[in-house]
Amino acid sequence: MKKRALCMLMAGLMCVSLAGCGSSGNGGETENAGEAQSEAAGAQGEKEASGEDAVRVCIVYTGNLGDKSYNDSCNMGAQRAVEDFGIELKSLEGTTAQEWEANLVAACEEGYDLIIGASSNIADYVTKHAPDYPDTKFAVIDTTVDLPNVESISFAQNQGSFLAGAAAAMFTQKTDIEGVNEEHIIGWVGGMDIPVLHDFYTGYEQGAKYIDPDITILQAFAGTWTDPLKGKELTLAQYEQGADIVMNVASGTGPGVLEAAKEAGKYAIGVDLNQDADQPGHILTSMVKRVDNACYLVIQSVVEGTFEGGTTQYLSLSEGGVSLTDFSVMKEALGDQFPQDIVDKCEELEEQIISGEIVVENYEGFGPQQ
Repeated sequence: MKKRALCMLMAGLMCVSLAGCGSSGNGGETENAGEAQSEAAGAQGEKEASGEDAVRVCIVYTGNLGDKSYNDSCNMGAQRAVEDFGIELKSLEGTTAQEWEANLVAACEEGYDLIIGASSNIADYVTKHAPDYPDTKFAVIDTTVDLPNVESISFAQNQGSFLAGAAAAMFTQKTDIEGVNEEHIIGWVGGMDIPVLHDFYTGYEQGAKYIDPDITILQAFAGTWTDPLKGKELTLAQYEQGADIVMNVASGTGPGVLEAAKEAGKYAIGVDLNQDADQPGHILTSMVKRVDNACYLVIQSVVEGTFEGGTTQYLSLSEGGVSLTDFSVMKEALGDQFPQDIVDKCEELEEQIISGEIVVENYEGFGPQQ
């Protein structure tokens, strides 16, 4: 009881500062979250008329919506669930560890049917607080929490990144394309230095060196998910060091990576959502991670009564959990100069990964057995 009282006190102390996490009765929610609640309210009214209660879902983000990447992908899945199932949805945003924990505690105290921790940054707080709310269902995306009321969903980002690294290594050899130099150097810029991003990098490095064992790969972390200027600065620095293509793995920091590609007349690879058209002609492809499907499926499991706590879903290339985009935006930009051999080789590598002919390494703690 003392621990639960402390949780309630924490939630109360933080309520003034959490500008992005207003309750359903105030205007503190983002526009997207507000739209979701409006839609949910209509569906809720229909359910109440039929004597049913809408499933109440809260998503706790470790960053902000509007990143055109990971968080927006999660929100897309949630919005789809609002439309399909008439759930009541709240989105709580935060940019500091203190806010993440306080948002989670606030959601727990409000009695939601399902609370989704949208990234691995929140795993420790779910581990800490979920046991105090045994009747609440929790889900974590991009990580694993082994508790009976928590369902975990993780991805084979190493496999998708292998393909991205292979594509980058082939592209940096295409010196007939404007902006590609003679040096075989590629880059990679991440957001926060956390284990899941090392799983991205492990695959990226392996894929690049599968194509060119002698390639040089530059790596940097911004230390934040929400600073596009920092992402741009780090990416421009890598271009100055000889890279001509850089992979973005930085959520809300990532738009700066893509802007740097355009500014420098260089190239980038997008992440999580299809970012190919964000800077047309400068984004070779994007490594899409179907966070939207993960969010939607776990909500569906609660609605349909099939939620399984204490389990982990692992979404790989074979399940469509990760993939490259179809390169169509770059094809249009480059016209006859577009290197079709890169697409053909990536398709071949994807088949070899799915068949098991190529085994992509994981960072420690990741993979289907974790």
